[in-house]
Amino acid sequence: MNTFDRITFDPRIMGGRACIRGMRIPVSLIVQQIAHGATIEEILEGYPDLQREDIEQALEYAAWLTTEQVISK
Repeated sequence: MNTFDRITFDPRIMGGRACIRGMRIPVSLIVQQIAHGATIEEILEGYPDLQREDIEQALEYAAWLTTEQVISK
């Protein structure tokens, strides 16, 4: 099992969505920006409270989520 120590879940922050280190920056925002062509450097410029490791772990977490097994009937 992976350890995602930079990914937090708090029902008082963004409704409990996966966020970076308890900040109001959801993992989904990072993943969407990367998916739309933003570089890590561009994201860091736009969100100065983030660290490179936050973005890397957000991507690792998103990749881990895709390992879910889907069983079709």
